[in-house]
Amino acid sequence: MSTRCTFAHVDLLALQSNFRAIREFVGAGRQPGETPPGLIAVVKANAYGHGAPAVALALQDAGATILACADIEEGVVLRRAGITAEILVFGALGVSDVDGVFEYRLTPTVSTPGAGRSLQAAAVRHGVKLGCHLKIDTGMNRLGLRFDNLEYTLPELVASRSLEITAVYTHFATADDADCPLFQTQRERFQHVLARLPQLGVNPRLRHAANSAATLRDSRVWYDLVRPGLMLFGVIPPPLASTIPLQPVMSLRSRVVAVKGVRVGESVGYLARWTVPKPGRIAVVPAGYADGLDRRMAGSC
Repeated sequence: MSTRCTFAHVDLLALQSNFRAIREFVGAGRQPGETPPGLIAVVKANAYGHGAPAVALALQDAGATILACADIEEGVVLRRAGITAEILVFGALGVSDVDGVFEYRLTPTVSTPGAGRSLQAAAVRHGVKLGCHLKIDTGMNRLGLRFDNLEYTLPELVASRSLEITAVYTHFATADDADCPLFQTQRERFQHVLARLPQLGVNPRLRHAANSAATLRDSRVWYDLVRPGLMLFGVIPPPLASTIPLQPVMSLRSRVVAVKGVRVGESVGYLARWTVPKPGRIAVVPAGYADGLDRRMAGSC
């Protein structure tokens, strides 16, 4: 059986090194005597295309105790791959699929009143008290209970005997844009929510807000947990910079299948975007659309 010579190579040792480097970074950023934040290793979207089962197992071996995915289906894939760590589901929950939360021991997010009702009813059917994370919308205007409407949306959740809010979190819309004031606005709103929650009957053990960009930008939003995603795979969200010794996890590899001479003035490739400036030779590598190469990259070298 032949093997295609163009392939994506995923370095799981580099992945584990990145996990440890991020953990060390946030640990060193705390004052002496302060408890360093833990890590939620984000492996949504098939671990950003790196292969969720293998990536999740490698992160678990490196010490990850909480992994996060986008939906129940992704959580099921992780459990079936052998993941025993806690799995947090970020996304919205449909009324028809919440039973998977119980069957596969997933931690759901309550981001709408409807999701809370569905989980509560399912918890009653299963005869358990379900731990969940509460998401607060502080300005992303995507999922989450509105920060300024909690007096109306929280009482029903608080009254439930079948749900336990173990953590509360938010998500920043502009953590990677230092010129946009929304980041600080969201931070202040979340701080205000955290101060109000006990008055509303919510006393979560954990708080989290920082994705990769926010982790790099502001240690005030590290709270109890940070949520690296891109950084785990060696990517610093542009235009941010970092001294964390991260390594690229994925590389595209192939081999040269032909070498040919080209003359001055000839063009190479689709749309003839590159013209030969002096006589030379070009190498042909068998990689294209099927390998994820966008034709718009032509002429960029």
